[in-house]
Amino acid sequence: MAEQAQSAMRPDKGPDKGMVEIDTSECKGCGLCVAACNIGVLSLAGWLNHQGYHPAEYSGQGCNGCGLCFYACPEPGAIRVYKLAAAAAA
Repeated sequence: MAEQAQSAMRPDKGPDKGMVEIDTSECKGCGLCVAACNIGVLSLAGWLNHQGYHPAEYSGQGCNGCGLCFYACPEPGAIRVYKLAAAAAA
């Protein structure tokens, strides 16, 4: 996980502070998490899940781990937000 944090460097803001995991089988595509994300790293997918919804997707980098998407989501268990450990002091 530390390698992932180091590889997800944002040139303007430094390393990512968080990561989002979305269970696409639980997501109903309501877009509340996308609207709640103040840094814009979530979007609705261009494909349909098994229930016929466009699930939310994480861009893979840029998350600050705030959890706003988690709290906005009406589906329990659809979104998990992880805080990444801070890089070792140089």
